[in-house]
Amino acid sequence: MRTWKLTLEVDPSSSVPLFVQLARAVIRDIERGRLSPGDALPGTRALAVSLGIHRNTVDAAYRELIHQGWACAEPSRGTFISQALPVAAPKGFGGSPRQRMPARPGFSLPQEELSVESRAHASRGALVFNDGAPDVRLAPATALARAFRRVLMGRARTALSVGDARGDPGLREALAGMLSRTRGLAAGADDVLVTRGSQMALFLVARALLRPGDVVAVEALGYRPAWDALRLAGARLVGLPVDAQGMRVDALQALMAKQPVRAVYVTPHHQYPTTVPLTAARRLELLRLATEARMAVVEDDYDHEFHYEGRPVLPLASTDRAGCVVYVGSLSKLIAPGLRLGYVVAPAPLVRALSALRAVVDRQGDAPLERALVELLEEGELQRHARRARREYHARRDALAEALRAELGGAVDFEVPAGGLAIWARVDEALDAGAWAERAASHGVHVTPGHAFALEGRGPAAFRLGFASLTRQELREGVRRMALARPRRG
Repeated sequence: MRTWKLTLEVDPSSSVPLFVQLARAVIRDIERGRLSPGDALPGTRALAVSLGIHRNTVDAAYRELIHQGWACAEPSRGTFISQALPVAAPKGFGGSPRQRMPARPGFSLPQEELSVESRAHASRGALVFNDGAPDVRLAPATALARAFRRVLMGRARTALSVGDARGDPGLREALAGMLSRTRGLAAGADDVLVTRGSQMALFLVARALLRPGDVVAVEALGYRPAWDALRLAGARLVGLPVDAQGMRVDALQALMAKQPVRAVYVTPHHQYPTTVPLTAARRLELLRLATEARMAVVEDDYDHEFHYEGRPVLPLASTDRAGCVVYVGSLSKLIAPGLRLGYVVAPAPLVRALSALRAVVDRQGDAPLERALVELLEEGELQRHARRARREYHARRDALAEALRAELGGAVDFEVPAGGLAIWARVDEALDAGAWAERAASHGVHVTPGHAFALEGRGPAAFRLGFASLTRQELREGVRRMALARPRRG
């Protein structure tokens, strides 16, 4: 046994914690042969004094070395290099591994890669017109924290145990009541499945309803993640035109005359991305076609809570008497996008099938979160938050509309939507919307052009400008930057 002669250094100005630097230095000396199994490490006090660091820092480094198997502690004797060193010498502590994971798997994949949504990190000071996400700064974080505390302090055993794959019974009951009062859905708790966001709901619905090769009609301008869920289930998607009255139901009827259509996916309240509502006549015709053909209608009511003028139109599901509509909703839009909680409302047999699938994918949801939301619903806190958020988003919608008229009146055209969290701005055909989006990014504002929402082809010259996550001042500044980035007419 020999005592280590110190040659190491630590850098207090580095972002790497001192105990990590010290542990790395020991591992390097072991790998280089300067330290051998059985060698004694200096006492923590002596090493701390020699390096000018706190003794607790040395203790932390030694504990980490012992945990990883590089060192061992012997009572009343000290700390020594382990006789049985790790077989592989990992760099550890955030260092780069010796070998990188292979760039490709050594086997074939059974399907094409999905188009995973890329969320580029915006540079500091950049403004992002997203597709209509809520402002996390408005989330009822304090009330939610209190609800979590009550759940974990008072009912931890229940909240932290294995639960129902359909979701917390209390939450399903509360959601059914809320949907009955505010949206006219005649649903009970057994007709509700709680999911981790509406995207999981769409994935499960697609798996439960579809077989490979089934035709699903979708809006030709629409929500790509939903299309991915349908394609994963083997669906063949056929796009239906969208106009100022929403999805063209006559085009659906023409498609059904040519071939069987298993389901239609639709966003009737505020069509995504154009924000237009599906007219009453088209709603009734869609339900008639679905009833006669025994066709499923997947209704994605992604932002029903946010309606600013008049009374919101009730969902298709509220007037469905044949059990054709599968209703998908979310609380993530109401509270915050990182809080993943969605739901499906459908006849109980389908809910049972969905819950069986869900148990395979995810077993159950986030039980503490679900219980906390029950408390917020029962206390009326979510309802109060919805009213506060609705007032603010209404003001932000008006601020964006005013700024667009003032700064870009000759370049974009739009209708002020009666609800939702975004404006669909059509770009003058003489301007290149894609080039404009690229120039805007260089001016510190990010926008999504229309081609991102097209099932096929280039898509329209337009931008979907989400206004909810930016303050009124930020919205005006974002439009000013868009004006500076506007390209010349072709």
